[in-house]
Amino acid sequence: MKITRIETINVAEFPAVTWVQVYTDAGHVGLGETWFGPRSVVGAIHEIFSPILIGKNPLDIERHWRDMFDMANAFGYAGAETRALSALDIALWDIAGQEAKQPIYNLLGGACRDRIRVYNTCAQYGANRDMEMAFFDPGGLARSLLDEGISIMKWAFTDHFADLSRGVFLSEQDLELMQEPIRQIRKAVGNQMAIANDGHGRWNLQNAIRIGRAMDQYGMFWQEELIQPTNVENHLALAREVEAPICVSERLVTKYQFRDYLRAGAAEVVMPDLIWTGGITETKKIAVMAEAEQAPVAPHDCTGPVNVFACAHICMNAPNVMVMETVRAFYGKSGYYGRFIEPNIVVRDGFLLAPEGPGLGTRLKKDVRERSDATVESSDSPGGDHWGGLHSPFEVVDSGGKRLVRLKSGSNPGRSRRGKKA
Repeated sequence: MKITRIETINVAEFPAVTWVQVYTDAGHVGLGETWFGPRSVVGAIHEIFSPILIGKNPLDIERHWRDMFDMANAFGYAGAETRALSALDIALWDIAGQEAKQPIYNLLGGACRDRIRVYNTCAQYGANRDMEMAFFDPGGLARSLLDEGISIMKWAFTDHFADLSRGVFLSEQDLELMQEPIRQIRKAVGNQMAIANDGHGRWNLQNAIRIGRAMDQYGMFWQEELIQPTNVENHLALAREVEAPICVSERLVTKYQFRDYLRAGAAEVVMPDLIWTGGITETKKIAVMAEAEQAPVAPHDCTGPVNVFACAHICMNAPNVMVMETVRAFYGKSGYYGRFIEPNIVVRDGFLLAPEGPGLGTRLKKDVRERSDATVESSDSPGGDHWGGLHSPFEVVDSGGKRLVRLKSGSNPGRSRRGKKA
């Protein structure tokens, strides 16, 4: 089996999402996804990675991950290149599951569970108003979530205060005011609802400690990204000063960046973003590393529908996954997931159920490519093993009992043919 074509799909209605479909000569089509910076991601997929993958066996996933990472790492990997790699990796796992006629979690070693508890991130879409309710009716929001069996919620309760000074100044008055929604939730439903705060990396260390200590009285589920994950020592200091677990972080890319935080004990909850950090291959390894440090994993999601399916397979397989992030505004009846994929995820009584069927367990709807706001780009030509410096154009061989260096046959790299939908 060989990869014959790689396709990217973007729609103007949701410009941050990039879908990738990997086609094979066996008829399998693997689906992947990433989020943010679509033009740079699409460029990386077609200009850098498609020439590496086309013509190769899609089942050699570990080899392909390493080849793509080595190429990206030649000029700095932690950006669009790793987002592109993540989408392609998901698609390759989808193909592997289709070929084996098994869900991906069985290929990862089997299931530890058949469902995982979810928490609701209070974004909103369509008729849903969870984000507004988080500030203007937090008690009512908590009650509505509990009515659906969801007992954990998260929102960015401090962002608008950080915006006043880029997080370097926080008055006592504002410190008190930012806790008001949490007070109202506790008054409305007591400790039935676990509450997590997402700081989006907007505070300096001093103010992050003040916020964490002030909110500790409410028994917070965790404090996420109160500071940017650019300094392990500061995260460790934060963890020592704040009672709530410190959650780190969708901004860390690959096992190499997570390693230092885990070894230092600075990541008390490990939150990889599967479509940013390296796909299913890398997220599985990050989960294993976290397990060795006895740290729980809570995959990140506030993005597109394919990510939730990919994360679901990690959640079913990895024993130390604690909870899965979901956005009911996106997957619910008025959400947008169901307009793009079939089937949709199933959240029942506060739990995400294991995907059914081979591979990811979902597919992109056929009419997505035909939307008037869709941009479809395709590559179908290999670039050779040494394309762009991935491998040397020279080779070492034995000849007449001697070791020789010679130029590889056909060493000039090919070019990827790339076109847009008419």
